[in-house]
Amino acid sequence: MKKVVTALVVAFSLFYLVTEPVAAAGAVRDAVGAIAGAFQSVVTFFSALLG
Repeated sequence: MKKVVTALVVAFSLFYLVTEPVAAAGAVRDAVGAIAGAFQSVVTFFSALLG
């Protein structure tokens, strides 16, 4: 079951990339930005905690 779900996610991602490359790039940019923002928040927390 896990392999089927993984294959469907990969297939959908490739379809989205091929049919809407600009939107796919925007989605990746937004996801990376969210991860970077979360990491920056953790760094800010520990900086405030330590000093």
